[in-house]
Amino acid sequence: MELEIYQDPNGNAPFLQWLSDIRDKVTAVRIRSRLRRIEESGNLGDHRSVGDGIFEFRLQFGSGYRIYFGIIGNDTILLLRGGDKGSQRQDLAKAKADWKEHNSRELENA
Repeated sequence: MELEIYQDPNGNAPFLQWLSDIRDKVTAVRIRSRLRRIEESGNLGDHRSVGDGIFEFRLQFGSGYRIYFGIIGNDTILLLRGGDKGSQRQDLAKAKADWKEHNSRELENA
């Protein structure tokens, strides 16, 4: 499974910004480790569809971390945003907007 990072039209990468803002280094390492396992094995683990082509990885530690992503083709995951249980509604709305923007940009470039 290949992991890609979403970048908005201005070159910002909300997922990477979120990950770099995590102050607890152990948590950041656990998140990176989970992503590495997904990339190496293709096993997505605990995840679910949250609508409009968006999925979330649920991380069962810390403050209920979530990673929002879309799937491109059969083997590419586009990491959109991260967040926690407390900001889930806002994070999901932003991830859906990011996914929509990504798909419209892909159509323009096709």
